[in-house]
Amino acid sequence: MNISGNLLKMRTVLDVPVRYTLRLNDQNIEINNWLGKRIRLEYQNEINCIKCGRVTKKSFAQGFCYPCFISAPETEECVLRPELCRAHEGIARDLSYAENNCLIDHFVYLSLTNTIKVGVTRMTQVPTRWIDQGAVKAIKLAKTPNRYAAGLIEVNLKKHLADKTNWRNMLTGKITDSRSLYEVREFTFSVLQNDLKKYFLEKSEITTIEYPMLEHPAKVTALNFDKIPNIEGTLTGIKGQYLILNNSQVLNIRKFGGYKVLLTE
Repeated sequence: MNISGNLLKMRTVLDVPVRYTLRLNDQNIEINNWLGKRIRLEYQNEINCIKCGRVTKKSFAQGFCYPCFISAPETEECVLRPELCRAHEGIARDLSYAENNCLIDHFVYLSLTNTIKVGVTRMTQVPTRWIDQGAVKAIKLAKTPNRYAAGLIEVNLKKHLADKTNWRNMLTGKITDSRSLYEVREFTFSVLQNDLKKYFLEKSEITTIEYPMLEHPAKVTALNFDKIPNIEGTLTGIKGQYLILNNSQVLNIRKFGGYKVLLTE
């Protein structure tokens, strides 16, 4: 099988285990079926912007050309820092985009990757956001009417909780936090500033996530198309947006969005 196309973030469906689809042009590849098989990804020395399609020598923000990086609503600063969102004030790069992505219900959540962290996501991105970060468990904390309010809660809770994932520990399955999500959930309510407590959810259930893994690697090495154009090995796991090859090498598919590759089995 030979399939050529530009890499995009893998689509996911919550199942046991998570079902992954790798998209190359118009073809959808059920990549779980390749587990235990040898695959080869050959970089074709071409990058196309995932927004406008133009050829670019360098990719920004996981797949954008520079003009789109500085102008597209998908790369606005509130994507990484929700507390900076101004859509509720009528200020955004693209107000129609903001209406569908910023001015809708958001969840503040706890997720367990290697440790328990706090995060923010649109209601339409549950549980996709948790899967993309490789969480094994997650629980909703609060529901807000827009991205800005969710960002305020996250900023408040970041004083007490992590907000980043250690990707190496996540991939090796190393858990460094023994607390339960219910325990931390109660703690967050106790430290949340009073004017934000109105958004806190009275009840919420834990979502458990399992990934297609033959086994967890003991240690991992990141693969990079800019340094190694031909990547080949046995697919031994998929977690987050990573393909794990030979139980030791990992390729972050999302990082190389827009890279044109030839996939062969």
